[in-house]
Amino acid sequence: MKVFLIGDSIRMHYQNEVISQLGSDYEVFAPEENCKFSLYVLNSLRFWLNSNENPDIIHFNAGLWDTAILYPEDGCFVDVKTYVKYMKLILKELKKTGAKIIFATTTPVSDEKASLCGPMPPAHKNEDIIKYNQAVVEAFKNEDIVINDLFSLFLLNKEKYLSEDMIHPNYDGVKLLGTAVAECIKNC
Repeated sequence: MKVFLIGDSIRMHYQNEVISQLGSDYEVFAPEENCKFSLYVLNSLRFWLNSNENPDIIHFNAGLWDTAILYPEDGCFVDVKTYVKYMKLILKELKKTGAKIIFATTTPVSDEKASLCGPMPPAHKNEDIIKYNQAVVEAFKNEDIVINDLFSLFLLNKEKYLSEDMIHPNYDGVKLLGTAVAECIKNC
């Protein structure tokens, strides 16, 4: 079974755990790069999918970069309407592969992340992440895909599972996310 993982640095953190938990019955591959924001994913699919891999399952996400606040007066990097538009286009392209599609919701950040100002590091607000997750899940509600709600999985104990940078998973967070992704893939 061939599995293609698409996602930002959160995916890059849990990817090896997923590979380990899936074992030799699954061939897991992913872009070597951070898949960043939704428009980057949409543009890059033509390169990532132009291979001989032909995945059976695709697990994908984009959202943390889209909800980043570089300058407070501008709000999120990508507005929610545009985000949903890009995510629908991504899904349309992924469906062309014939693979089973899993969409993972964007994971929460530390509450302290909202207070950061300026472009480095950008701020994030869980209220924005919730809004973007809800909007894309609503847009996908009639699609024949699986929703992997990593946001809810992580939310209640997020401070326990986040690293010092307030956005990436620590060791326990990697285990939690990797297990959830592997189980979701196994259940497809």
